[in-house]
This record gives sequence, structure tokens and C-alpha cells, in this order.
Amino acid sequence: MKILLAHNRYQMPGGEDEVFRSEAELLRSAGHEVVEYVRDNHEIQEYGIWDKATLSLRTVWAWDSVRELTGILKREKPDVAHFHNTFPLISPASYHACQGAGVPVVQTLHNYRLYCPAATFLRGGHVCEECVDHNLLRSIRYGCYRTSRPATAAVAAMLKIHRLRQTWRSKVNAYICLTEFQRTKLVAAGLPAERTFVKPNFISPDPGTRTTTSPCGPAVFVGRLSTEKGVVTLLKAWERVNRGTVLRIFGDGPLRVELEEQKSQRSLGNICLEGHRPRREVLRALTSARFLLFPSEWYETFGMAIVEAFASSVPVIASRLGAMAEIVEDGRTGLHFTPGDPEDLAAKVEWAWTHDQEMEEMGRNARAEYELKYTAEKNYQMLMEIYQHAMHARN
Repeated sequence: MKILLAHNRYQMPGGEDEVFRSEAELLRSAGHEVVEYVRDNHEIQEYGIWDKATLSLRTVWAWDSVRELTGILKREKPDVAHFHNTFPLISPASYHACQGAGVPVVQTLHNYRLYCPAATFLRGGHVCEECVDHNLLRSIRYGCYRTSRPATAAVAAMLKIHRLRQTWRSKVNAYICLTEFQRTKLVAAGLPAERTFVKPNFISPDPGTRTTTSPCGPAVFVGRLSTEKGVVTLLKAWERVNRGTVLRIFGDGPLRVELEEQKSQRSLGNICLEGHRPRREVLRALTSARFLLFPSEWYETFGMAIVEAFASSVPVIASRLGAMAEIVEDGRTGLHFTPGDPEDLAAKVEWAWTHDQEMEEMGRNARAEYELKYTAEKNYQMLMEIYQHAMHARN
């Protein structure tokens, strides 16, 4: 099979970029021919006056991407086109190019942007679904995308125009959600249920289970340092735990400077802000961790760090919210705490720190969960079934 994989990279590397790379490698290793079409948001930094002035228009209809994709489709004749991120340089107009070439379209939904211009269902630190319950004008009122009303208006216009054109319903043959929670939310918002499937992300190569028989290292957080990831709540929780409880924070983001300041002001010497590190280094840190912390305060669509921890036999303390509550089973593969509540998080951390045997058992269960659901082999089977459905739907 020949597959066209398309993706718009972000300026700051994230989980979506890693998933795109991993799926490309998975397909190639299985003997498929993969053609990649990639745009990068760093391109915007090089834009001249005209390109910057027309960026909002291209968010709706990226004529340059359509032109390039049309040429690729004509030349390569793929069996299926699989899109990851299309925002903002590829745009939903690319689906129209695929339909014109007779190529079925699969779209992985890494976030909630089809129904929320901010892509998170989060506003002011709290879950918000007003654009679903009312209309997209709510997002413009609040300036949900980059705290800018003009920028939000451009995203909202893209969503509205393509709703009116029936792009989401008539141009995409199969949607991939990462959890059942995400699928339920998006189908309730308007996605066609019969074309919306659940396929989680996967970890490959298998990092292998921890070699130590008992967790004895620090707690670990891996992720973007931003408000919705719950890092402010995490620091508040660490003020309440025993000062011998060590936390290593891997990642970077807009709150990095603030977290450094807060760490100093609160004398939190048991917190190490490691910054962005290569994935192999993060995985090594996970294998010696007592547990992973995942305190996100938005729904999340998946959480790659959770599955990396599972693969390493590391239990997870996660927010009782959205996809996290689905992936992490409370008392079996980790613990739940009330999202945004530093006291509850601190209590769960203290319990985990003093119950080694129970946490060790949860780590074994986490590894079993990885082997059951999140290996490359399992993922490949699901992906092929979705591709076959898309090709059949096109016919």
C-alpha cells in the first residue's frame, strides 16, 4: 500500500510530531511505501508582508499547500492520505484536493480544534465547551486562541466556513480519536459516529520494563510547561509534601521562568527543572522513577508520557479528568486525584511514597496494560483496519 502522510509541525516540538514520525516508521517497517508532505510553522518567521497579511486567509484555504499536494497526488497516486495536523499551513482545503484526485482521507484528531478554536476545551484554567453549547462567537469574545480576538476570529472563520461547506462530513472518510472519551465528546459535538474510530498512540521501540525490583527514585513529570498541564498545581502540591520527596520536571514552555522563580521563592530544593531533554534521556529517567505525575487540567486527548511510563512499569498519578481517567485505572495502574487540587495531589503523592509494595504492583499492571494496548504491533492492526474502512467508504 502507498500512503501519503501529511503534517504541519509546530514551532515547539510536541507529541503530535513524535506520533507522525513513529507512524511513518511503523508503516515503512511493515513494507508500505510512505510519501510525506510536511509544512513547518517556522516558515511563518520568514514570511514577507504579503504572506503575513494573507495568513488568515490561508488558514481557511491554503492555496500553496493545495497546489503542492495536487502535484504529489497526481504523481504518486497514493491509496490513502492520512493527515495529522493541518493547522495553519496545510488547511482543510487539502481534503478537497484529495477528493478531486479520488484519494480517501483519514484524519487523526490530536486535539479538539474542530469544535474549539483554542483546541483544548479550556478557558481561564477551567473546562469550557461554550463553542459547542452555543456558537463560535463565544471564542472571539474571550480571545481564546493566543488571547487575541483577531487571531481567534481567523480560526473561528476557518471552522465556520468549512462547516458550511460540509468539509468535515463529506471530505473525510475516517477520523481517528485517541481515546473513547475523545470520541464521545467529538461525536456529541457533531462528528459522524460511523466514521469516527478509536486508535491510541503507541510506543516504539519498546523501552523495556524497569530493571530494579522496587521503585526507589524520584517522582517525574514530563510535558509542556504551560497552565493547562497543571504545573502550577504541581508546585503548590510540592510545598505540602515531605521535603525528601524529589521531583524531576522534564520539559519546557511559557511557564519555565515563572516556575524557576517560584521554586526559588518557596525554597523548593527538592524540585529539579531539567528543561527539554532528548527522549532517550527522559526514558532513562522514567525507568528509575517511583511514579510519573500527570496533573493536566484540560481533557487531554491521550498523554504519550503515560504510556511511556506504563511501558517502563512505572505507575502514574493523574488527574481524574478526561482521557487521563480512562487510560489510568485508579488503584490498578496508578492513582487519581482531583484536577487543580494541590492538597489532594499532595495526599496521593505522600501515600504513593510510603506504599512501595502497592506501587510496585501497580507498575506491573501498567506494563501489562502497555503490552495489551499500546505496542506497535497492536497499533498497526488497528491502523490497517481504519485505512481499509476509508478506502471502502470512498468506493
